[in-house]
Amino acid sequence: MNRLICPVIAALTGFSTAAEDLRPTLEQAYGNWREAVVRRDAAAWQRATAPHRRMQVRNRIVSEKRAFPAAVFDLPAPPPSLGGLKFLDAARNGPTAAAAYFGKIDFGVGGKPSDNLIVLHFAGGGGGWLYDRADFVNLAALPEVRAELAAGNLKYLKETPEARPSGVVPPTPIEAPPAKYIAKVYVFCPGREVRVQVNKISHHRFANAKEAEVVIGGARDGANEVQYSVRKLDGGTGKEAMTIRVYLMSETAGVKPLKIYEYQVAQNAKAEPFGTGHFIVDAAAVKQLNGR
Repeated sequence: MNRLICPVIAALTGFSTAAEDLRPTLEQAYGNWREAVVRRDAAAWQRATAPHRRMQVRNRIVSEKRAFPAAVFDLPAPPPSLGGLKFLDAARNGPTAAAAYFGKIDFGVGGKPSDNLIVLHFAGGGGGWLYDRADFVNLAALPEVRAELAAGNLKYLKETPEARPSGVVPPTPIEAPPAKYIAKVYVFCPGREVRVQVNKISHHRFANAKEAEVVIGGARDGANEVQYSVRKLDGGTGKEAMTIRVYLMSETAGVKPLKIYEYQVAQNAKAEPFGTGHFIVDAAAVKQLNGR
């Protein structure tokens, strides 16, 4: 009888018994990570966080010339509690897993949160699950999805790859040296995917974007290398304007970032599919950064 009842319950509730079996383990893993962050416990944070994510966080912090691990806990808001949220689904794909929740996700910044979606991602498997990241989806612009999830319809989750476990754990990055000069790579690339690599350490991907990211390892004295690749995306014309820049960020109050590298493609001009460029951090650049 129980074998017949379980599939019926799963069909009515929208999630499977496998999801319910996975749920407590993932919630414990997230709880361990969240408690470590709230308590500012560096050792517990290390134990609860997936290795590749630990190194990514560490590299970003030292590339911004902040103290690691103390800066791990300098967050604009505490990680949200799962209390009061509606569990939607949990799924495993090889060494990765994800759990989705719906409701008034409270980041502790005040106001009245509306019903939105949060998807927690994990890595591990055989030796236990470790927290990787959380994807928060603001459903203000997706009222139909909000209504579906409120009714227990998981169509959006099933059809959105980013909401499912990928099955692939990213490799753990190499340990980057602390930055001497803070740098950021900026890309404007409507209709294109642009990948940028700085000094063979800092890897970046931009798709149809206007964004800036911290250069891992920062900029070095002397010569620095910038490699890039450009690919047209579906819907793009291949004739859009495009910009790749590297800025050095001053640590002196009131001094603007210094544009140290630029590759631009004008509207209707052809972008090279691959390229390598260089910039030099010399005494003159350092003088400008120091506001002299």
